[in-house]
Amino acid sequence: MTGNLTAPPPERGLFCNRTLNMRAIKAVGYDMDYTLIHYKVEAWEQRAYEHMRDRLVAQGWPVGHLTFDPMLAMRGLIIDTEKGNLLKANRFGFVKKALHGTRPMDFEAQRNEYARTIVDLSERRWVFLNTLFSLSEACLYCQVVDLLDDGKLSGLMSKLAGPMGYTDVYEHVRRSLDATHMEGALKAEIIADPGRYVLAEPDTALALLDQKNAGKKLLLITNSEWAYTLPMMHAAFDPYLKGMTWRELFDVVIVSARKPEFFTTRSSLFEVVTVQGQEGLLRPHSGPLKPGVPYFGGSALEVERSLGMSGDEILYVGDHMFGDVHVTKSVLRWRTALVIRELEDEIRAISAFRATEARLEERMVQKERLEAEACQVRLELQRRRMGYGPREPSPPDEQLHARAAELRLQLEALDAELGPLARAASELSNPIWGLLTRAGNDKSHLARQVERYADIYTSRVSNFLFATPFVYLRSPRGSLPHDPTTPGGTPVFPPATTGGGDTGAA
Repeated sequence: MTGNLTAPPPERGLFCNRTLNMRAIKAVGYDMDYTLIHYKVEAWEQRAYEHMRDRLVAQGWPVGHLTFDPMLAMRGLIIDTEKGNLLKANRFGFVKKALHGTRPMDFEAQRNEYARTIVDLSERRWVFLNTLFSLSEACLYCQVVDLLDDGKLSGLMSKLAGPMGYTDVYEHVRRSLDATHMEGALKAEIIADPGRYVLAEPDTALALLDQKNAGKKLLLITNSEWAYTLPMMHAAFDPYLKGMTWRELFDVVIVSARKPEFFTTRSSLFEVVTVQGQEGLLRPHSGPLKPGVPYFGGSALEVERSLGMSGDEILYVGDHMFGDVHVTKSVLRWRTALVIRELEDEIRAISAFRATEARLEERMVQKERLEAEACQVRLELQRRRMGYGPREPSPPDEQLHARAAELRLQLEALDAELGPLARAASELSNPIWGLLTRAGNDKSHLARQVERYADIYTSRVSNFLFATPFVYLRSPRGSLPHDPTTPGGTPVFPPATTGGGDTGAA
């Protein structure tokens, strides 16, 4: 990358939902995991999965034969803990696709289960996969649901107060995941061999240097503990900073922040200190934050007070839809940026599919015109049969029936051609779930949250290099189905066919 003069490839852009003037931003806060530091997702999640699985094996669960499937889940899906299902919902909360365990639900089963259900994430029943760290959890849960359905968990029943249900399975898997992250064995593996798990990103250091030297305060606010943050930030940044360390790069460093509570509540703040060679000891702190001193806990209000900044003067960048973006925007009114690494593969897949997509759109226009004519023919035949409506000259009944039959044949032929094209479109990026941001022809539930809570979104922090710290990011004009430039959808009045002549419709 050559820096600020190079136009980014499409997948490396900064995408703007709400206009953001970076010149007005006085401080930029960053999450660490999957934001400043990107992991090799399959390698990390496989090890997390294996640690979770092995914990369950030690508790007597018959899961030792299970293996991680990286395609089974994706960010933005929803676990229905009551029913044992993994779902993809659209922006309105209607379920568009579902697995029961690892098995796809057919149309009728899905309709019977969810036709009258709207997903509301405020209800405990639903668990939203906010981040890439959720993939191992969702995979193991779905697989264990299969075991429960197949009667292979019956040996565990005597250890529980009553029959095991899908919610019980989720709670056990969730506790296993929490223990995996807390016990330190997995993180010790990452620290010992970061090259195996971390994607090197030299340009991130340059992007942050640009912001710092443009006069912005840089904040690191992470839920990771100091013993993990210190070596990981050293490995990810120090080789590329040339004469300084990552600790000199940041004006404020807060570890074990307990997000999202960090943004919503007040908690005791401690300095992280080194005493007699012991790194990471804690000492209570009060008053302004000291430069160069890492802190444990605390709250966003203390950060605002210490910096003398608040609200839209601060931009926070993270990968967790709820803990980094939703709460920050809703409670503090900080500006927000969501990092979605999967966006790069998604945009590349859409680009590669463009020629097929154009063919699909062309055929859909034909289908809509034929359907509109078929509807008009059917209506005219209905009016004649029931004896009402205008009495205008029109083709005889036999001609209308013949035209209706001809239209049916044309539509069947079109459907046969459209089927494979539509299937291919639904399997872009992921053969089970398709695109991250789409649910059928609509926006996904994730896309709606991105739209609502993230002022900007991008695939990686180093993409700020393309924009500079002085950029004025403008959101595109919003569109509605009646707007003339909005693609897709069926207009109320389909465009007239060209070439004149009688179509046979009344």
